[in-house]
Amino acid sequence: MPIFMMFGKYTTQAMQNISPERTEKAVEVIKANGGKIVSMYAVMGKHDLVFTLDFPDADNAFATSVALNTLTGISFTTSPVVEVEMFDKMITKVKKM
Repeated sequence: MPIFMMFGKYTTQAMQNISPERTEKAVEVIKANGGKIVSMYAVMGKHDLVFTLDFPDADNAFATSVALNTLTGISFTTSPVVEVEMFDKMITKVKKM
């Protein structure tokens, strides 16, 4: 299944509603959309949260991003990722064109 990175940014309202229960509900939303959690981190800097998630397809990943925003008020940016080895193979093909 494809891997997606989700980068979350808290709003003031979302910060006020942080709780283990909300996190549990977020995990349920991810699983309900066919997602498997690879990692979930709170971070400092440009983003407040970084999730690595495994989904069946982009539709499920993007639906989860919207559902999490609706549930939590956290703004998520969702990006598909490719392993560096695969990226190198793709670049090699492009250079041969």
